[in-house]
Amino acid sequence: MTDADTLTPSRDALAARVEAVLPGVLDDLARLVAIPSISADPGRAADVEASAEAVAGLLADAGCPDVRVVRAGGRPAVIGRYPAPEGAPTICLYAHHDVQPTGDPALWSSEPFTATQRGDRLFGRGTADDKAGVAVHLAALRAFDGRPPVGVTLFIEGEEEVGSPTLHALLEEYRDDLAADAYVIADSGNWAVGVPAFTTTLRGLVDCTVTLRTLDHALHSGQFGGVAPDALTTLCRLVATLHDEAGNVAIEGLVSRPGPDLEYPADRLAEESGVLPGVHYLGDGPVTERLWTRPAVSVIGIDATAVDHASNTLAPSARAKLSLRLAPGQDPAAAMDALVAHLESHAPWGARVEVRRGELGAPGEAPLVGPYAEAALAAFTAAWGREPVTIGQGGSIAMVADFQQLFPAATVLVTAVSDPDSRMHGIDESLHLGDFRLACLSEALLLAALSTAAS
Repeated sequence: MTDADTLTPSRDALAARVEAVLPGVLDDLARLVAIPSISADPGRAADVEASAEAVAGLLADAGCPDVRVVRAGGRPAVIGRYPAPEGAPTICLYAHHDVQPTGDPALWSSEPFTATQRGDRLFGRGTADDKAGVAVHLAALRAFDGRPPVGVTLFIEGEEEVGSPTLHALLEEYRDDLAADAYVIADSGNWAVGVPAFTTTLRGLVDCTVTLRTLDHALHSGQFGGVAPDALTTLCRLVATLHDEAGNVAIEGLVSRPGPDLEYPADRLAEESGVLPGVHYLGDGPVTERLWTRPAVSVIGIDATAVDHASNTLAPSARAKLSLRLAPGQDPAAAMDALVAHLESHAPWGARVEVRRGELGAPGEAPLVGPYAEAALAAFTAAWGREPVTIGQGGSIAMVADFQQLFPAATVLVTAVSDPDSRMHGIDESLHLGDFRLACLSEALLLAALSTAAS
């Protein structure tokens, strides 16, 4: 079995190749960041198309002999295929080229779609999530001059940031093209700067929109205030029932499980979360459990009268969008049923509640077992000079469960390009350039190691 010691002699040669290709890879990453491929914005559909075409062009330039932009009724993805040398396995490298909206650009320290280096970090939307994943794959392929020692299939999705609604259809339609012995999903986070991680558990996600009605028309608050319940106050009381007094999720029937034996220091949590001094954290028990292996519910949007347009009027209706993160092992359909039942049974003052069900995303588990996982651990240890830690993620990566369902014999490895300071989805998203360099080397070493792992 390949281990870190046997990888060490080839590390320096591959490290030199990675260093040689990095400037060009970072230039290409900056060009990808400049494309505002916001999949959630219908007005950016042309940019999502342009992003897919740009990725396809980069793969073709990297010597990939079979590159296609594909879709299954949704946003475009890219598939690129390098055939496997005789006797070698095939590895599928995943990333996504779509990005989140920026929020208010005025809050950014630099233009969101202009990759800007400050110190050891590269700032811009998509620098970490997940155009850096695309760039890591490019660096590894260029380190082998476009002739990887294993078969390589690249699958670069274009709608991950909106829940991958047509991913399963894509996998079914292109199942033969995407079949592989191992899948490397470069879309998670490292434990800390300088500390690599493999993600072995992921929470799932369901969402819904709840509309609450109390009146058949708006009323003057002076005439009927104190008797007639306004919809916004009633909605606030309803969503408050989703947690108990300690902040634990109060929806009955949801799965929870113990978390890993990994400490999340209080000072680090305070720094990374940005919770204001004096504000209490939600829930009780180990932080890693609350973040990774228990459900979490949030109100992510409310429609009601805007403050600037408010008058002394009792609103007849209001609505909110809710996001429920699911613990590993939770059936998402059962979780949706539990959420809807809670909302319908906790309506304050007899208010009328209507729930529109949204997306379902299954939680995932990716255990580090088997020869491909062992080779990956050895490759990352050789690149980083320390063993990776295994962690969970509170977020969702839908394709983990999809790959496992369609390709049950394959190994799924969830790797990372971001770190806790990357602020994925937030203002001033950034990529740590030192960790990016090591991520590129890790993947190059991984491809070398996987060429012998199956034996």
